[in-house]
Amino acid sequence: MTANFTHRNLPRLLLQARESVMAHTRPSLREYHLSDQQWRVLRVLGEHGAVETGRVAREAFILGPSLTGVLARMERDGLIVRCRDPQDARRSVIDATPAGRKLVKRLSFSIESHYEWLETSLGKAKLAQLYELLDELIALEQPT
Repeated sequence: MTANFTHRNLPRLLLQARESVMAHTRPSLREYHLSDQQWRVLRVLGEHGAVETGRVAREAFILGPSLTGVLARMERDGLIVRCRDPQDARRSVIDATPAGRKLVKRLSFSIESHYEWLETSLGKAKLAQLYELLDELIALEQPT
């Protein structure tokens, strides 16, 4: 049975693009024994500082059960600390430790240099257009 698709497989192309970009990042992550998920958590904390667990899950795109294990390993490895939210004791707040912040800073150099290479290769306008189109696609596909 063959289907008559007229459009390219966008989800596959987006995954392929992600994997292409991550192929440049993963060696640096592995050098510091970080998984992709652990890096996404550290990146969120590096951008925002201490945040509530739910926000980490949303911004790092990690489902709750997986996030629990990721955070436990990161806490064990001295990369993050967890504490109760002072406004709502039912919630946890996550923050990077000094070692976690140092790692974010160290990794940000190689990651930013890759983005600079992308900007040089594609051109500033095309990279900005790519960001715009992805933001537009994400907004378009959000449930109303």
